[in-house]
Amino acid sequence: MTQKTIVISEIGENHMGNFDLALRMIEESAAAGADMVKFQSYWGADVSDTDPEKEWFTRVQVSDDMHFRLKEHAERYGIEFLSSPFSVERARFLCEKLGLKKIKIASSQMLCLPMLDYISEHDDTVFMSTGMATLEEIREATRHLDRVKSLYILQCTTQYPTQPVDANLAVIGTLQKEFPNYGIGYSDHTCGILAPIVAVALGAQVIEKHFTLDKTLPGTDHVLSAEPAELQAMIRQIREVELLLGTAAKEPIPQEREIVGMVRSRFAKVPA
Repeated sequence: MTQKTIVISEIGENHMGNFDLALRMIEESAAAGADMVKFQSYWGADVSDTDPEKEWFTRVQVSDDMHFRLKEHAERYGIEFLSSPFSVERARFLCEKLGLKKIKIASSQMLCLPMLDYISEHDDTVFMSTGMATLEEIREATRHLDRVKSLYILQCTTQYPTQPVDANLAVIGTLQKEFPNYGIGYSDHTCGILAPIVAVALGAQVIEKHFTLDKTLPGTDHVLSAEPAELQAMIRQIREVELLLGTAAKEPIPQEREIVGMVRSRFAKVPA
């Protein structure tokens, strides 16, 4: 049996600053069978004044107190809380105040080397998205995460939404060859749930999928996110793929051993 794929339901900014909505999204993610629910940790004040989305980032920022509430709510519903820091200060808060030992690194922060150095010292497990990155840039990032016990490198395309032609799921095989000592996964920005399911068939050990309660809500992420029924269907099909993959050992299963003599001798009297 292959190992159980880790499924991360990314709420990200889809709560739109409504934390009653965020709490409900945690509940729905848990009900769908996700292993983790992921948020983002930054301050709107840290966003460049020239960024047209600065006001939006300020609106959806998660306060320290709300981090604690969200984590507690996730634990109440049996799902693990995860977040992506966007500065050393936010990484320090997640590790030293919130007590997280697992961290998600967003593609945009993959080369924030001071933050990677801090995370390497304080976290056991890291999930790192690699949108916009070259193999050499990924190697550079891994050198700064050399103390992490479990590092997962996630294929990702930084487009919202990502067109199927740009998902490049074959990169999963490349990452497996180039980084044999690390886990490999896929962070999805396509519409629908086919890409994550195919990624698992290709060997992805982690799947991150954006989650929403309504695709028609305003914002760039909702359209490519899975609604509750979709997330549940995706996870169900991922578990089916795991069963179909089975093991890499080519040998008869017990039921085959019971019938091998009969099947092989059935036409033994037919002339050659």
